[in-house]
This record gives sequence, C-alpha cells and structure tokens, in this order.
Amino acid sequence: MQEFTLDEQKILSPFVTNLDSPIFALRNMPEVVMGAMFSRYSRTTKSLRRVLLDEFIQNKEMGLSEIVSFSKDGSAKDQIIATQKAEEFYDRVLVGYGDDSVAELGGAHIACEQVSMIASKFLEDPRIGISPLEKSTRYVYFNQKTDGKYSYYRGAEFLDSKFADEYLKTCDLLFDTYSKLMDPLGKYIMERFPKDMEVSDRAYQSTIRAKVCDLLRGLLPASALTNLGLFGNGRAFEYLMLKLYASNLPENNAIATGMQTELGKIIPSFVKRANDLHAKATQGYLNSTKIAVSKIANEKLSIKPNDAPEVALVDYDTDAENKILSAILYSHADLPLFQIKSIVSKFSKEERKLLIFEYLSRRQNRRHKPGRALENAYYTFDFLANFGQYRDLQRHRMLTLERQLLTCNHGFDLPKELIEGGFDLDFKNAMESAKDAYRAIAKHSKDLAQYVVPLAYKYRWYAKMNLREVAHLTELRSMQQGHPDYRRVAQKMFLEVQKVHPEFTQYIKFVDLKEYSLERLESEKKQDKKLEDLKKKYG
Repeated sequence: MQEFTLDEQKILSPFVTNLDSPIFALRNMPEVVMGAMFSRYSRTTKSLRRVLLDEFIQNKEMGLSEIVSFSKDGSAKDQIIATQKAEEFYDRVLVGYGDDSVAELGGAHIACEQVSMIASKFLEDPRIGISPLEKSTRYVYFNQKTDGKYSYYRGAEFLDSKFADEYLKTCDLLFDTYSKLMDPLGKYIMERFPKDMEVSDRAYQSTIRAKVCDLLRGLLPASALTNLGLFGNGRAFEYLMLKLYASNLPENNAIATGMQTELGKIIPSFVKRANDLHAKATQGYLNSTKIAVSKIANEKLSIKPNDAPEVALVDYDTDAENKILSAILYSHADLPLFQIKSIVSKFSKEERKLLIFEYLSRRQNRRHKPGRALENAYYTFDFLANFGQYRDLQRHRMLTLERQLLTCNHGFDLPKELIEGGFDLDFKNAMESAKDAYRAIAKHSKDLAQYVVPLAYKYRWYAKMNLREVAHLTELRSMQQGHPDYRRVAQKMFLEVQKVHPEFTQYIKFVDLKEYSLERLESEKKQDKKLEDLKKKYG
C-alpha cells in the first residue's frame, strides 16, 4: 500500500533519500531540525517520513518550510537567518517532548587550526561522541616558518611573562635543531638503505621522509602548532567545551570560546549551554575538586619516584578465565549468569581449552574481531613512555586513561639511528636546554612549563582496558608500518598479558614482534599498487 500521495511524495523527496524503503537517510535540513524530529519520532507510532510531513513540514507553527527555503538559498545571510529560525524551531520542540539526548542526534565538522600539541590532547580526550583527526608528525615536516618565525604557541601568558625570553629561545633552538638535522639525516638514511630497483621513486621518497620525521619528531616541543579536524555530536561538543573552559591553560579557554562561536553558527541549540550558569557551576566543581586532590597529593606523594619500566602491568583480573568462558556461553544458554559461572568453574582443563579454541581460533586477520566475551577481563597498564608515544596511543577509545603533567623529570628517548649517524650530540644539547627552560618556567607554573617539553621526554600515564581492546590495540599498533616507538609499547603490552593469560594471547595472533629498518616501505609499495589500480579504473 502506498503510504504517500503523489503530492506528498513531491514534498518529501528533497528531504529523504528514498520514499519506499524502511531504511533511508535525511538530507537538506539543518542539524537542529533533524535532531528535534528524532525527538518527536521517539514518542509517536508514526513513521519518520509521516512525522516529517504532518508535524513539521505542514505544521505552519513550526515554520519548517521557511527554514528549509532559507537553507536551500545559497546566500550567507540567508543561511544565518535559517540557523536562527532553526534554533527557535528546536526550542519549541524541546519544550514539548525533548531532552538532552536529542543533542546527540545532530553533529558538525569543525577545524581547530594552529593549536599547540598540548591543547590538541585536550581536544582529543573525549572517548565518546567526537572523532578527531590531527596533522601527522610522520608525513609532514614541521620546519616551516611564517613571517620568519617557527610555528609554535606564543600566547600572552608567555610573551608577557618574566620567562618570555627563555621560552622563545628554547622553542627556537628545538626547531632549529630539527631543521638542521633534516637534510643530513635524510642523506644518511638513503646511504644506509639505498633504493631497490623494484621500488618506485614515490614509494622510496615517502618512506625516507617518514623515517626522517619519525627520528626527529622527538625534538618538537609541545608548543608546536598543529591542525585538527573534529566531527562530533552536539552533546559531546558541549561537554568538551565545558572542560576547556575549566582548564588552567589560557589557550584551552580561548579555543573553547572560538569553538562555541563557530558551532553556534551551525548547531546553536546543542552547544549554547557550554558556558552558561550551570556550566560555570560544573567548571567550579571540576576545579575545586582538582585543587583539593592536588593538595593531598603534594602532601603525601612528594617523594622520589622508584625506577619504572616503559610498560608495567600493575593489575589484572585473576578470575578472567571463568568470567570470559561464562560470557562466551551466556548467549547460547537459558540460564542466569551466576549459574553458568558456577558450572564453568568445574570445567576440566581440556574443556576450557576447547571452548576458547572454538570461540577464537577462526580469526584469519586482525579485522576478525574477537567477541565481546573478552570485555569481561580487565588489565591496568602504567606507562613511562615518551610524549610522542602517548600522542599515538591516546587515540584508542575503549579504555580508561589518566595522565600526569608533562615534565622533563624522567629522561628522554634517543633513537639509535641518531647515535649511529653521529647526530646525537645536537639532539642531546637541545634536550638539555629544554630541561633547563622547563625547570625555570615550572617555578612559576608547572602547567605552562609543559609547552617547552619536547616529544622525546618520557611521560607517565595509565590505561585500564579489557582484553578485547588489548587485542585490538596490540595487533593494530604493532603493525610493520607503525612508528617504532609505539610499536615497542604495543609489543610490551602483549608480552605482559601473555605472561598472565597465555591461554588467550595465543589467539591474539596478529601482533608483530619483529623489528624493521624502513617501517613504511612495504606499506608504500602496497600504495603504489592501489594507485595503479585506480589509474586503470578511472584513467
């Protein structure tokens, strides 16, 4: 039976991708309108297209036809008016039958450019609702200058301070050293690893560039400017901005203001509360809690730290096997979980091995994800690894992560290739200068002192994750083309879990424990093949 008349189909067609399938997408409407429509949709027996037609398009009080006509017009002025009207529309709907979760149904893309690497970590902190993508230190050289100046953060909190000269001098030295070593290091790498005949010039040059960038990125200070693209829903953006407003770093506060201004032009109803009275109260709560806990930490923990490895497994689930085996069987049974667990606890060793085998053995590559049963066992890792490694590993979302302040207190990593090529003295001198500057600035502010810390300096953070995430992270981050620093961390994580639960890690079988000289080469050769295929396909 046809749900819509021909006239209704004509009205609806610009706003949905089809008129007859139960699966369709919305289009040509402001995000706030689509979010509001889903809110209404959750409280009616009507189909979404019928809701759109009857209660939104043909309801003159909603004013949707006026909003859409503005949206379809190309002028910037009209777009602004359309967004304003859409906000009025959203407020009207929200009063009737909406709640905060509606803000998760509208999203936006936003670019945050020329922000420091310190600030970028705050922007990438959200685990849910926001997907970030950042300028790579591996494929892009960071030696460019603008108006004769290297690209690093120069906020008033530095330029107007008593340590301004120290800050500028140190950042310039780090960039100077990075720039100075680029060409001779590239020449050294090419001499050490000459191009094979079967490797294309493009693949070889891209591999050499990546290797040089990998070896030198440790010189970049955390003040180095980077670019990010973020896509997220309104609710996640609102909470991110709230936390940025609450930050001790003026740069984060300024980013929050800029984000709210720009997102307010696209999804105003979803982000307008990021700095209102309620948000300010939440900011006060976050800051007062931070101050109170910091006071206790300073009183009780101001002692010399013990030596620690790069990766330490400090806690794990001793009942992991029973929990995971019970979870494997749960969806195939008609028993409560506690009863299944009681039965599983009496399984013989061979019965346990068989069940694990049947659940995990059919994986043929890392994209064959192990099932959710592995999410029942948890592991807590403590890391003392360089800031560059943290930047790479922070991107994983299915875990609990907390970090300490970035310091120069724990030493730095020096790539062996720089020692072998005779570039280590310049690297060490730059690191020592950065440490001196860090200590000078830290006397005034430990938060601001982070900006002069190079990526090579070691950094403390912990991460708690389930076994399924351990499998994903270690298999992905140990791949040949990965940066050798984070490959090493992934390998050590796997080996730590292997010590306590070998019965499971034998099926986490795509972890690469080898070392490579030119990590990107095989990947670039595959890229050549893809480019050739595209050329054949499209000309």
